[in-house]
Amino acid sequence: MKIRPVINANATVTVLGGSVMPPPVVQAMVEAAAHFVDLPELYEQVGNRLAELTRNEAACVTAGAAAAITLVVASCIGEPAQAFPVDAEVVMFASQRNGYDYSARLTGARVIEVGPDAEQLEAALAGRPVGGPGSALVRRPACVLWFAGAHYAAGAPPIEDVVRIGRAAGVPVIVDAAAQIPPVASLWHFTTEVGADAVIVSGGKGLRGPQTTGLVLGKRWLVDRCRQHASPYQEIGRGMKVGKEELAGLLAAVEWTLEQDEDAVIAGYERSVDLWLNGLRGVPGITAYRGYPSEAGQPHGRCVIRLADRQRVIDALWDGDPRIAVGTFRLRDDEIALNPQTLEPEEDQLVLDALLRLL
Repeated sequence: MKIRPVINANATVTVLGGSVMPPPVVQAMVEAAAHFVDLPELYEQVGNRLAELTRNEAACVTAGAAAAITLVVASCIGEPAQAFPVDAEVVMFASQRNGYDYSARLTGARVIEVGPDAEQLEAALAGRPVGGPGSALVRRPACVLWFAGAHYAAGAPPIEDVVRIGRAAGVPVIVDAAAQIPPVASLWHFTTEVGADAVIVSGGKGLRGPQTTGLVLGKRWLVDRCRQHASPYQEIGRGMKVGKEELAGLLAAVEWTLEQDEDAVIAGYERSVDLWLNGLRGVPGITAYRGYPSEAGQPHGRCVIRLADRQRVIDALWDGDPRIAVGTFRLRDDEIALNPQTLEPEEDQLVLDALLRLL
């Protein structure tokens, strides 16, 4: 079997493997693979260390960020011993509906859409009476699920307003920030600074951990329930298994990430963008400009190229030697983007050389 490697100038997308793990992460996984352990004990100790590193009350490693949504929503609905109510609800903003809805709906919960106005959110969280006429019982939604990122911002209130309204109604607020690293402060900003009940982060994107991992950070009651709903227990998350290798690898990835000089890393990204812009300046038939922020709303630029016959260029780069992937997310149909985040040293020049040969 022979699989051609890819120079990834697209993004930390799952279809390309997320990201490349640094040596300390690989080594941690290799060491963990050589031993049997008490998995629940390792699960808890890794979570305690991750919580300490990220300034949160508690932390839980999951089988990817999508699995984290399922576990968190299930935890907001109830404890594992309780049957999920058939009328459980999750509030989402209409502009933020996306393919990860399925992760929330896997619990049986129904998604309630609201618009961008705070008043609509307040009305949705006020709940509805249950128990017949005259009953004082009110059923409120299980949680609010809010997605971070510049491309979601326009159709929803800022997270500070959502948290304030959720807290007043007694409804947990969950932030999905799967691709929002950098900045590394996403690990604590939404929870300890803004006050959301939990934040979900992908382990295999900006953290450069195992692609099969995710991370739930936040309130202890919620994280403890996530563990109870997850493997190795016979609950909704039984199939969302996290192995000892992934636990060790994600912890090593977070430790490694926190040791990096983030300003220097982002400055390196910008040097790659400048290399592309300068190298493509004057090439007939194209326009190249710096797009900011990245496609996921991260605080760094990317090189956006406007050109004719976009698909021919995409195909030629993919079929070339080396094989190169570029981005098209949230762009016009005559544009491609070069993202520096997922490149190894000197690959930015290889991408530029391949483009110049084509253009």
